[in-house]
Order: sequence, then structure tokens, then C-alpha cells
Amino acid sequence: MRRTESDVDARVPRLLRVSAALSWRFVAVVAALYVVGMVVGYLATMVIPAGVALLLAALLSPAVAQLTRVGVPRGLATGLVLIGGLAVVGGVLTFVITEFSNGLPELQKQVSASLDTIRAWLHDGPLQLSDLQLQQYLDRVLQTIKDNQAEITSSALTTAATVGELLTGLLLALFTLIFFLHDGDGIWRFLVRAVPPDVRERADVAGRRGFASLVSYVRATALVAVVDAVGVGIGLWIVGVPLVVPLAALVFLGAFIPIVGAVITGAVSVLVALVAEGPVAALVVLAILIGVMQLESHVLQPLLLGRAVKLHPLAVVLAITAGLVVGGIAGALLSVPLLAVLNSGIRSLLSDSDRSVRPKDVDVLEPQETGPPDTGGTREADVNDDRRPR
Repeated sequence: MRRTESDVDARVPRLLRVSAALSWRFVAVVAALYVVGMVVGYLATMVIPAGVALLLAALLSPAVAQLTRVGVPRGLATGLVLIGGLAVVGGVLTFVITEFSNGLPELQKQVSASLDTIRAWLHDGPLQLSDLQLQQYLDRVLQTIKDNQAEITSSALTTAATVGELLTGLLLALFTLIFFLHDGDGIWRFLVRAVPPDVRERADVAGRRGFASLVSYVRATALVAVVDAVGVGIGLWIVGVPLVVPLAALVFLGAFIPIVGAVITGAVSVLVALVAEGPVAALVVLAILIGVMQLESHVLQPLLLGRAVKLHPLAVVLAITAGLVVGGIAGALLSVPLLAVLNSGIRSLLSDSDRSVRPKDVDVLEPQETGPPDTGGTREADVNDDRRPR
């Protein structure tokens, strides 16, 4: 007697059937993510500027919306915000470069004095190296540089090419930003048309929740970056380390990569303090950096960033690590915002309270007011269903 397919399935243990079903679905998801990752990597020259433009749009959209509320045409409002933003960035860069140029001669003097101190210690200290031995070591360093001149030249050419790609990416990001600010809502409505009609409204609400989370993330990160830069800058000024403004600006930029960015850029301040002022000053700067990081991790991150995007610190660290491995600095910069958007969008799709929310009711510029509740959504929906007349 021939066994039917249902008889065979019935003889397979339920645990094995469930495991097999989960396994092939997991393989399909991993394969899809791999393909998406390959496509994104191939189009990185386009994807990274678009991601940066989206972050800037989340930062500047409130200003454009505010101008349009007072009667300014949207095109003019977009132009004013872009010109104002470029003026601020250009002014800050000019100021930082000027301060760096003014402080560089003094830093060179301090570095020269530190090198003389090291040379004296090598000559008169425990090592008791002779002038001939010191000169031999110096000649070896110079000979190593000469032997690797081709690699150094190749690295310089690669750096020049990277600078060219960076400028191209900045122009593409600026061009994309203009359209995001001017017609971001229209672009989003066009993209939502690809979603099936029966779930289009839920997807629209989830996407708006995600952008609201991105707006909240950018605001909180910018505030944390300002506090980090001001704290480290004041500490460097008190200690007397040169190039205070450029080093503080570097900390500000690094703080946009949560947790690890400010630590890495702050290490540059410690190195400058070590070279310019000696080990005691470096230890003091290190203590200041640790204090600022403690303030960020225990006060600012939970109060601002954690409240804004509702991400566990472990998830943030793992996202940064994965982004750094996959996409380098750009991946580390964009990984946490992407995780925040996905987290908010998925929470919206799973929230019963968002079933009755219309897309136009979601104000993406007020993310703290429009996020779906973390708990109680199902119970609230059940209560409302019970109260409805039958």
C-alpha cells in the first residue's frame, strides 16, 4: 500500500518539521540579506551620500517646516536653510583651519623640545646611548623611509583619489539633500505606491515613525556631540594643550558615531598632550576624557539618545561593530541610525495602537509625541473593542 505524503509528514517528529521550516526560511533571509549587502556595496558611491543626505535632511527639515509655517515658499525655505547651513559649516571650518594654522608653529616648537628631551634621556638616562648609536638609529629610520618610497607614493596617490571620491560624494549628498528638503514627502508617497494597497497605510505610518525616530536620533546625537566637544575643549584649555579648537571640533565630529567615536578622537587629544606637554598633562587629559565619556554614557545617552530611539546599549555597540566591519567609517556612522529606523518601523507595525492611526496624523518632526507605546497597546485595543457596541 502506497503511503501518501500526509502519512509521511505525520511520521516526522514535530520538532524536526518546525526546525526544518525555520532553517530554510533562515537560509532564505540570509541569502536575501547577502544579495542586498552585495548590491549596496557595489553602489556604495551612491548609497553613502544618500544616507548622509538623509541624516542631514532629518536635521534640517524642522527649520524648513518652520519657515513654511510662517508663509515662506518651500523652495525659498529650502534655499535659505541650505545657504545658512553651508555658511555655518564654512565658517566653522575656516575658524578651525585658522586656529590650527596659528597653533601649529607653537606645537612644532613643543614637539621639537619634547624630542630633545627624549634624546637627552636616551643619552644620559639608563640606556646610556652614545651619539653614534643615536645617529645610527636615525639613519636606519631614514633608510627605511627611502626603501619604502614607492609604497608611500602609492599611498599618497590613493589618498588623492580618495579625496576626489569624497568631493564627488559631498556634491552628490548636497544635490540629494536639496530634493529631500524640498519634496521629501512627495518622494516618500511615490515609494509607498510600491506597497500592496491593503497594507499601504500601515507601511506609510511605519515609515513615518522611522523617519521621526531618525529626526530624534540626529537631534540627540548633535546635542551629545556638543557637550562632548565643549567638555573636552575646556579641559584641554585648562591643561594648556595647543590646538584646543581643532581637537574639540574633532571630538564633535567623532561623537556622531555613538560610544566609540568620541573615544577614538579623544585619544588624539591625549597623544597631542603627551607630545606637547609631557606624560602628566596626558594623564590629566585622559582623566578629563574618561569623565566626559562617563557623563555621556551614564547621563546623556540614557536621557537623550536612549529615550529618543529606544535602543539597548548592547544593540548600539553591536550595530557599530557590524557597520565598521562591513562599511568602515561610513558603515559605523550609518549603522545606528538604520537600526533606529528599523526598530521604530517594526514597533509601529507590531503596535495595535497604530492600526487606527492615519499617515497624516504622524508628525515626523515631533518624534517624542508620536511614537507608538512600548507596552499596553494590545490591552488598550482589546478594551476599545469591548466598549464598541455590537
